[in-house]
Amino acid sequence: MAFTDRLHNRGSISTGYDIDNSLKLEDDNSEGLIKNYSGDGDRRTWTYSTWIKRTELSQDYYCLFFAAYTGIQFMSEDWLRVELYDGTTTRYADTNQLFRDTSAWYHLVVTLDSTDSTASDRVKIWINGNRVTSFRTSTYANMAQNDQFGIGQASDNYQFGYWFAGGANDRRFCGYVAETHYVNGTALEASDFGEFDDNNIWIPKEYTGSHGSKGFYLKFDDSSNLGKDSSSGGIGDFTLSNITSADQATDTPTNNFCTWNPLWAFPKVAGIEEGGTKTNGDFNASTWRGAKGSMGVSRGKWYWENKASGNDTIHGWQTDNCVPDSGSNSHNVISTIAFYEAGNYIWLKDSTSGRNDSSVTGTYAGGQVIGFALNLDSSPQTASFYRNGSAIATNVNIDGLANQTLFPITSHYNQTSQANFGGYTSMSNAHTNTDENGYGSFVYAPPSGYYALCTKNLAEYG
Repeated sequence: MAFTDRLHNRGSISTGYDIDNSLKLEDDNSEGLIKNYSGDGDRRTWTYSTWIKRTELSQDYYCLFFAAYTGIQFMSEDWLRVELYDGTTTRYADTNQLFRDTSAWYHLVVTLDSTDSTASDRVKIWINGNRVTSFRTSTYANMAQNDQFGIGQASDNYQFGYWFAGGANDRRFCGYVAETHYVNGTALEASDFGEFDDNNIWIPKEYTGSHGSKGFYLKFDDSSNLGKDSSSGGIGDFTLSNITSADQATDTPTNNFCTWNPLWAFPKVAGIEEGGTKTNGDFNASTWRGAKGSMGVSRGKWYWENKASGNDTIHGWQTDNCVPDSGSNSHNVISTIAFYEAGNYIWLKDSTSGRNDSSVTGTYAGGQVIGFALNLDSSPQTASFYRNGSAIATNVNIDGLANQTLFPITSHYNQTSQANFGGYTSMSNAHTNTDENGYGSFVYAPPSGYYALCTKNLAEYG
């Protein structure tokens, strides 16, 4: 059985329409895109469709799309706001729904049509194919018919992934974005961009309509031009701000990869950034901090990688029902199998005992890439560990953790740590190796028969 935390869109079923790439955005790096253009577009009627995967929560104004005080963003309590400014008055559509599932891809569609004679239909929002009908704040119905708003106004340009440029007002989105359409001049519905499959899971489908001369389609498939407008007759390519080819990801709505879960905080949460793949010591300094992966497995053969800045780090696998041992360390609990880099040994605490396995070979140094392979199909079940592609401990018996769901775990003391689950990594190392299904992008080739933690593999082997 495979486990993914409350996964809204599993991305595990072949739909005939695959999304191959996404763009990773990070607030700390001031990443975003902008399009300067001349001549107003339609400021009364438009449709915005995008797929997003959040990786950092509870920060104010995580903005997806903005122009002239009109935008779509997440607020600090993790609800969604559509904000519309007509030059005099701001109208709001704030959802009651919260967006805190960082293991999931969400499909968001927002339609503005101020020409509609029904006031309550002038703004429509769909999440994963379901129209939002419950709002905590909903002043949008008070707009005048045919009112005009900021998006589409040439003097204010299009800003993608951020609010303002500079200082505390950046309000940049943190996470992944994919398959983004802006259709200027037409009010569409979610069904133009997605559909429910036979299992009632919302999945993407190809949009075949026009985007309008002031619209765009960002698919992020060209690593040399991640601002490329793939629409026919649209507004043209965006200018990149602090974005490079390294920000292209293969974590997508049709193949969702494991990331670190910021909602897991035992006993001290680590700072999480870089698309949910990097943990740091920006806060909770001078103590051990931990993070656990968003995907867990109880069968199959799985692989991931990690590179830490120093040796006070412990990485490996942990069960979901871990029991505190000392209450001070995220790793010092029953139900953990991991590599302790400072001690250069395997840390195994199963349901009956704790022991260190001294069979690790070689010498640890900061900046090495450690590989973690888990075999839950063998008898006994085992874990193997690799340093820079060479085995340092193989087939460590973990039967004391048998019949439980295991998740990737990281734990470190005043360090930073970069994970690579295959969908994206901030490691500077070249990562061009895939698993045997062709999924993932690893520094070193996974052992034969081992797979990346992603939903297409989970559907087949998990």
